[in-house]
Amino acid sequence: MAAQCCCCKAPGAEAAPARPPPEPPPALDVASASSAQLFRLRHLQLGLELRPEARELAGCLVLELCALRPAPRALVLDAHPALRLHSAAFRRAPAAAAAEPPCAFAFAAAEPGPAPPPPLPAFPEAPGAEPACCPLAFRVDPFTDYGSSLTVTLPPELQAHQPFQVILRYTSTDAPAGHSVCNRSFFPCFDTPAVKCTYSAVVKAPSGVQVLMSATQSTYVEEEGVYRFHMEHPVPAYLVALVAGDLQPADIGPRSRVWAEPCLLPTATSKLSGAVEQWLSAAERLYGPYMWGRYDIVFLPPSFPIVAMENPCLTFIISSILESDEFLVIDVIHEVAHSWFGNAVTNATWEEMWLSEGLATYAQRRITTETYGAAFTCLETAFRLDALHRQMKLLGEDSPVSKLQVKLEPGVNPSHLMNLFTYEKGYCFVYYLSQLCGDPQRFDDFLRAYVEKYKFTSVVAQDLLDSFLSFFPELKEQSVDCRAGLEFERWLNATGPPLAEPDLSQGSSLTRPVEALFQLWTAEPLDQAAASASAIDISKWRTFQTALFLDRLLDGSPLPQEVVMSLSKCYSSLLDSMNAEIRIRWLQIVVRNDYYPDLHRVRRFLESQMSRMYTIPLYEDLCTGALKSFALEVFYQTQGRLHPNLRRTIQQILSQGLGPGAEPSVEQASAGVDSEVDADTPALLLGDEPPSSAISLRDVNVSA
Repeated sequence: MAAQCCCCKAPGAEAAPARPPPEPPPALDVASASSAQLFRLRHLQLGLELRPEARELAGCLVLELCALRPAPRALVLDAHPALRLHSAAFRRAPAAAAAEPPCAFAFAAAEPGPAPPPPLPAFPEAPGAEPACCPLAFRVDPFTDYGSSLTVTLPPELQAHQPFQVILRYTSTDAPAGHSVCNRSFFPCFDTPAVKCTYSAVVKAPSGVQVLMSATQSTYVEEEGVYRFHMEHPVPAYLVALVAGDLQPADIGPRSRVWAEPCLLPTATSKLSGAVEQWLSAAERLYGPYMWGRYDIVFLPPSFPIVAMENPCLTFIISSILESDEFLVIDVIHEVAHSWFGNAVTNATWEEMWLSEGLATYAQRRITTETYGAAFTCLETAFRLDALHRQMKLLGEDSPVSKLQVKLEPGVNPSHLMNLFTYEKGYCFVYYLSQLCGDPQRFDDFLRAYVEKYKFTSVVAQDLLDSFLSFFPELKEQSVDCRAGLEFERWLNATGPPLAEPDLSQGSSLTRPVEALFQLWTAEPLDQAAASASAIDISKWRTFQTALFLDRLLDGSPLPQEVVMSLSKCYSSLLDSMNAEIRIRWLQIVVRNDYYPDLHRVRRFLESQMSRMYTIPLYEDLCTGALKSFALEVFYQTQGRLHPNLRRTIQQILSQGLGPGAEPSVEQASAGVDSEVDADTPALLLGDEPPSSAISLRDVNVSA
């Protein structure tokens, strides 16, 4: 019979402190910066019960640890205000050589009345194990707007390298779990990419709900009504992911399937069938074997806050991207590239996120070059670099966030560092390194060796650069890292644009028509220019060409009113039938130029699109000009369908520039807003998220 934790005899009761936990160090993300360095995390086990009716997750977390020095006083983990800890307990574990099998979890039967307690762990009896558990004192302290610190007092006699387990039972409600430091609301953890471990999970869900996790092994035990998952490779906390819902599968390749709601499945299948295997095979030829087993894709509602997320074995993508074929291709290939750069080899700190994103972007473009040719890759790169320079103009060349090694101040959410510099300036540096060795294939060989050396670990930039110079000793002899104006250190720490950019001349056949059409629309006389422009059929263009053309018009806005009228007459109906990536750009032109005849299209778009990347740019533009009352009206009609984080961000945008105490009541806000409401009427603030910047998030909100 399995031993039971003594801490679980009174479910939900918090143990009385044996001694007060030590005070955490001030102004630090205590788990990531200090406590994680005192322990080795071997494995984590999760027992999870999904309670959708209560909008609650009940969990039991078993952390398998050993201390790296004698008698550490406390274990400090990242937590979140959405997470309520019920109990903490300690259990000695067998030595690593005699590791016991995963524990089982018992789930309370659902009954009328108060919510049942979180799952109970049940440990197998194993030789050498000490099954008895003892309660531990714990304390939860506020830390930042995105998390809390959980301090758990440890037994004073704990010895170095002695395996032990900490068992935490908790519930989490309306938690914002996700990239990059939100998983602390999913389970208490070392929420830093420097710490990796394997994990297993047992998940109980209501009947008819399909559960998926980012795991290499998954089974459904029908007689128990639970799903079991196991990830055999070490991953950081941010890559542990779970999704549940009315999801159905369809195979799209020998090691890939898509999961989607029934209404989306045929579209998702038809657009990706056979393609993912083609991309995986190309990546394997470049960077070595795919090491995660399966590569499945789950399509999520449009309200999911990011476009795509590269969780191992299971990429998450918002369903609205299915409208945009070329963007879908690029987003999925980018996440495929993360299987090597980001998932296998991970940046050890969020301050060097470019190690994941810059390398993944480079690998993504090598894959597209192999599968779709250099011209298409150069077009996509030109489109992204154009956005990078647009962002640079808005931020200024001395902006600290334009560094590759960004200094992360204490308490600043690392997600705020996700910008185009992380991706595109990082890409330009990696591309520059590839040019130094003179042969893209030799550089592919280097990256393959780099992955093999560091897979399943976390690295810093110096690891990459030292490996590069070791792989190419002739370049080390030439001191390429110290070339005047192109020093590696300057690449990493100088603000401003990339020190060098790639030659994109191979894409001129696709970019030249865009430049020519833009020049026509900015030429005089307008009548003659418009006639010449209307003869060019952009319906035959690639999506990236049309998007690049509209971006150029956006850069020139506000445009003369007669130009906007002619543009609308020529393109409005055509663009209205195109995908969301095209429509968002045209609608921004409409808003930035106060072109009221097409304002109904803006309303219709915001009523149907719930993705951050499509809604935020329009709300920012609406609130910058004279259309704030229109924005308020649309927002209060649609806010119930928005993701809570997105809703809070839009509310901040709507209230910028207003004095304190001006917020309307919920009743006033819900009553509706008509065109006579003053444009400065603020939105109701629900959170303390920092106000959105003036930078259009269309330019920064890219795939993870």
